[in-house]
Amino acid sequence: MPTVYLVPSFLAEDARETIPPYVLDSVKKCSVIFAENERTARRFLKAMDREIVIDHFEWYAIHKAEEDQVEAFRKCIKEEKNIAIISEAGCPGVADPGQILVAAAQEMNCVIKPLVGPSSILLALMASGLNGQQFEFVGYLPIDGMERSKKIKELESHSSKYNSTKIFIETPYRNNQLFDSLCQHAQDKTKLCIGINITAESESILTRTIGQWKNKKPELHKLPVIFLLYAGV
Repeated sequence: MPTVYLVPSFLAEDARETIPPYVLDSVKKCSVIFAENERTARRFLKAMDREIVIDHFEWYAIHKAEEDQVEAFRKCIKEEKNIAIISEAGCPGVADPGQILVAAAQEMNCVIKPLVGPSSILLALMASGLNGQQFEFVGYLPIDGMERSKKIKELESHSSKYNSTKIFIETPYRNNQLFDSLCQHAQDKTKLCIGINITAESESILTRTIGQWKNKKPELHKLPVIFLLYAGV
């Protein structure tokens, strides 16, 4: 039975050291790559090893014509080919595409090998000082202003009731708007951690109360940012 390798990629291009050497060794055992973004994945592999022959792999996209890709994925497994799944940044299947293919591999009783690498969710949580025993990643908040304010209040209430850290992200060009909404609709005593450019040289992970953030607004426009909200004890 072939092996499906879940390949982490770096969060910042100047942070190549965050990918262990055995990740590239695993990729070299594969003949097929399913990538969220083929161009990014090719650049990632070349950054890891300039001598790697990219065109020796069969390439497939993730998140495009999903039914067709699952069928192609199943076909590769039936042909006993080792497969690498690579997301654009971070870990496949964790706030990134890949879980549909992994589910298919599970159904076919494949060997599935998750490889160690950076996850902005866990790295931010580790550095936040917020509750790491109970936490929830909720993805993107609503774009609509009223729906977003309602969601912020729901998350804050749930965090307070269950002593849980709530983790979420936003499209980079809407980071500042989300920050403004958090300051407007969350209580001053609620804690907010903002992780910026995690693993990069310019990394910043700061936890402050909403009241403190109101006095020192960060510039988040078009930066990779992750937010952690905590209203527990």
